[in-house]
Amino acid sequence: MAIRTPLLTQEWLDLAFLHWAVEPSVVAGLMPDGTVPDTHDGLTYVGLVAFRMHRVGWLRLPGIPYFGSFPETNVRLYSVDGHGRRGVVFRSMDAARLLPVVMGRVGFRLPYLWSRMTVRSADGTVTYTSTRRWPGPRGAYSRITVRPGERIHEPTALEHFLTARLGMHNTFFGGAAYLPNHHPRWPLHRARLVSCDEDLVASAGIPTPTDPPVSVLYSPGVPVRLGRPARPAGPRPLAA
Repeated sequence: MAIRTPLLTQEWLDLAFLHWAVEPSVVAGLMPDGTVPDTHDGLTYVGLVAFRMHRVGWLRLPGIPYFGSFPETNVRLYSVDGHGRRGVVFRSMDAARLLPVVMGRVGFRLPYLWSRMTVRSADGTVTYTSTRRWPGPRGAYSRITVRPGERIHEPTALEHFLTARLGMHNTFFGGAAYLPNHHPRWPLHRARLVSCDEDLVASAGIPTPTDPPVSVLYSPGVPVRLGRPARPAGPRPLAA
């Protein structure tokens, strides 16, 4: 659904999506009130998503060129609420600009963390680095390199499940709520994981993955509109 009066506008660029399958019971206790883990074929997923945030802007104002543009790396889970709204739950959001980190933590109660970060392209690969500064655990890090491959014209059911997320669940002021977003269909590419060394997943309270990710994707990005938080997510559903 289109968002006619956005709360925020931004672009998400040069994204790497890494995903690991987990049993829903492993992460059920990390969900906001009114939500449970969303599942595909009986499993839910942990996502490590690295990208460039570009020109964040309020309402319909132009995006901010410096403070609104920065690398970001998120650890996220997949959720569904009592109204059937499917979304993501962010466990950590490392970002390279202190002001947006403070605004995200204070204004939206999101788990933003200030980190030293880079995104670099070279020889057909994209490398994302992150080292946490504040508030901690200080030194939590990720080093990810992917090699984007062929364009995906028809995503698989799992690829659609992992990327077609039109909002997030979070405990905002006043209780749990759903923050919708709208963007064009992702231009997705399958990608080869060249290297991944990280402890962000464990730092987010999720068991460290021991196997390679089951899905590695890349996207050049999309423009995004974020709406205002919707009404509380309602009673906790009995099953995803």
